[in-house]
Amino acid sequence: MPFDPTRAPVVFGEALFDCFPDGAEVLGGAPFNVAWHLAAFGAGPVFVSRVGEDALGARIEAAMQQQGMTTLGLQHDPQHPTGRVKVTLAGGEPSYDIVAGSAYDFIDAAALPTRPGGELLYHGTLALRKAGSAAALKRLREDTDAVFLDVNLRPPWWSEAQVQALLDAARWVKLNEDELARLAPAGDSPESHAAALMERHGLERVYGTLGAAGAFALDTDGTLDRVSPGAGVQVVDAVGAGDGFAAVLILGLLRGWSVGDTLERAQGFASAIVGRRGATIDDPAFYANFSELWGSV
Repeated sequence: MPFDPTRAPVVFGEALFDCFPDGAEVLGGAPFNVAWHLAAFGAGPVFVSRVGEDALGARIEAAMQQQGMTTLGLQHDPQHPTGRVKVTLAGGEPSYDIVAGSAYDFIDAAALPTRPGGELLYHGTLALRKAGSAAALKRLREDTDAVFLDVNLRPPWWSEAQVQALLDAARWVKLNEDELARLAPAGDSPESHAAALMERHGLERVYGTLGAAGAFALDTDGTLDRVSPGAGVQVVDAVGAGDGFAAVLILGLLRGWSVGDTLERAQGFASAIVGRRGATIDDPAFYANFSELWGSV
């Protein structure tokens, strides 16, 4: 099916709160973060998720409305609570309990918004740990083959067989260095892992993120583009940097940017995200500065 970039992208997956020992509750979830950034850049995403009929769910809906995001795809669950991640600290090191049985585990295929085929569909892997949400994603994939898979392997909430099947259904995939080595062990470098993954699953492009070493994009014709972080990046909070990177990759696909320009812009945006506290930025001027830098977005 041809990819029509003029139609609204659909972002599927979890919205949740990171809950810290001091009582702080930080809104996030990789798909939510991606949808937030896309909305701020005027891409008009439809975010498909599910929240509980509780205070946290009401906060998510209110945040979406304040950001100008449609709530057409946001379902309400009377039985299961809004997603949470319990963050604990031991010796200064955080550990995370991604609470099971959350509302986003039960996204209902029958309650999905009606949508035309052809637009880009973004999803990760965490929200597919239960059969209900996995069935909802399967239904969404029936309308498009323009699927962007953002791999996020969160033990114990993933299986090799499921992720390999998701790769088979994707056109574009983003992974970090460890995930590349885990899912495509053939080869001796991230780039060779990406080539093996692409060949096995018939992918159009693989985006690899390499932390301090930057990132790359490998196309099916063998074209390899690279980007390195700028000098002097000040890291305040690294949470959500990969989600910001993914959002700009999607924006590049929607806007028809070259792969090289897209990588440079994604890296620059992610570097700015780590200089701020939190994965989502509630400041229109922050996004306007990038829109001006990049030209019309």
